[in-house]
Amino acid sequence: MLTTIFVVVEIIAAIALIFLVLMHSGRGGGLSSMLGGSLGSVAQGSTVAERNLDRITVAVALVLAFTTITLDLRIA
Repeated sequence: MLTTIFVVVEIIAAIALIFLVLMHSGRGGGLSSMLGGSLGSVAQGSTVAERNLDRITVAVALVLAFTTITLDLRIA
């Protein structure tokens, strides 16, 4: 039962991490420039929204790493 919960959390974290990485603005703008259009041209990368997106991405990556390690230790 507990393993199933960890697998579900890991799948959700993996999908969220893919979405969050795509939201970051890269050299070409990324999806965030398509959704936010003029926001990227006003302030390039140092906005509060960009910093919060960075923090959320790191938190989701840590959750994914924790669930991966936990599942590996439970199965082995």
